[in-house]
Amino acid sequence: MSQSFDLYLATETLADDAQQLGVTVKVLQQISVQVSATLVAQPEAYLQLQYHVTLPSESLAALLTWPKWQADKVGFKDYLWEQTCLECFLAGSLISSSSSKDNDKSPKTNMTMSYIEINASPEGQYALYEFDSYRSPTTLPPRPLMYADGQTRAAINWIDGNNPKLLTHEPYHHQRSFRMPLDSLTSLNRKSDYSNDALIKYIHPCVILSFGEITLYFAPKHASPPDFHNSQYWTPFDRLAALAK
Repeated sequence: MSQSFDLYLATETLADDAQQLGVTVKVLQQISVQVSATLVAQPEAYLQLQYHVTLPSESLAALLTWPKWQADKVGFKDYLWEQTCLECFLAGSLISSSSSKDNDKSPKTNMTMSYIEINASPEGQYALYEFDSYRSPTTLPPRPLMYADGQTRAAINWIDGNNPKLLTHEPYHHQRSFRMPLDSLTSLNRKSDYSNDALIKYIHPCVILSFGEITLYFAPKHASPPDFHNSQYWTPFDRLAALAK
């Protein structure tokens, strides 16, 4: 079982993007991006994310920047969001801020929580970041997520790299999948009595596709302008649906 997501294209600059890419708006809207989240609780808890991207035309597929898998590239790297990037945001409980005002619609003041951002490049590089609240701390690059020892950066485990046959080579279709050990998620709720596999309360899978100078943003729901960090658009994590049988 998995919790599945259809990701939709942000539309603020859709007409201009289509014109610059030499395609119609309808063609851009036909780009299919799907993500599935699977939770494995035993013997060691982890979250598996699988991304599928399908392009509707040969001309558009030729313009997409989708780096080939390179085993020697696997490792931590900042600023992956500047190119094609597979992302996911994970959070524990959302808490309404008592200091927020009714007329203040900013996500930073209406919600406070810690959350994790996962970035992954199709060629194997990745980064995991930790935020105390909306885009805080504001330093760039963001603060890396660390394991409990405080010395080791949290990592993902690529499924594609361990099973090269899973790497698709169809010109119109691309796929990547990886696992994240959940023992790195205790920062979501340091005082929680939940087991690792029950810490996730909200999830927001996203994809950035780079077509030369044009960048397209995909998510289940969008703020305007697009802002993946805005937790008001995140989805409750369906643990029962995601739990592997």
